[in-house]
Amino acid sequence: MTAHVLIVCTHNSARSVLAAAMLNHWARCLGRDVQAHSAGSTPGERINPFALEVLAAAGIDAGTPRSKSWNEFAAPGAPPLTAVITVCDSAARETCPWFPGAPVQVHWGYPDPSNAEGGDAGRRRAFELTRQALGFRLLQLLALPLETMDATALRSALQAIAKT
Repeated sequence: MTAHVLIVCTHNSARSVLAAAMLNHWARCLGRDVQAHSAGSTPGERINPFALEVLAAAGIDAGTPRSKSWNEFAAPGAPPLTAVITVCDSAARETCPWFPGAPVQVHWGYPDPSNAEGGDAGRRRAFELTRQALGFRLLQLLALPLETMDATALRSALQAIAKT
């Protein structure tokens, strides 16, 4: 059964997009039955172009992502989620909607690379560093036996990954 992972950031324009694209890419490469999704509590109007730029530079096809509300994943017909991972502190403080599948919810906080100093060069560097940091944790997630883990074990494992 497919493990559906929702990655949430307030505007769904940077960190959550990076994480979902990488998780889907590596799941395919590793033959894992994992499907990542991204959403935001207050989605923006567009995906940050620096997010798409660093993904492309890393050889990861992001497809044509769009900023979307987390409410899409609480609606009838939404996939049953295995886990919801917030990647920004403001989204982690918000009350999430009820999601089908009673997913494990954890927080992996990262600073917003869109706010990096140093102009475009500074933001590009911040986006790449964020991509690398997210990637380190996502590869650990993909090493877990998701298909055999109960919610308690999965929560513990994802919280342990958050400390790395």
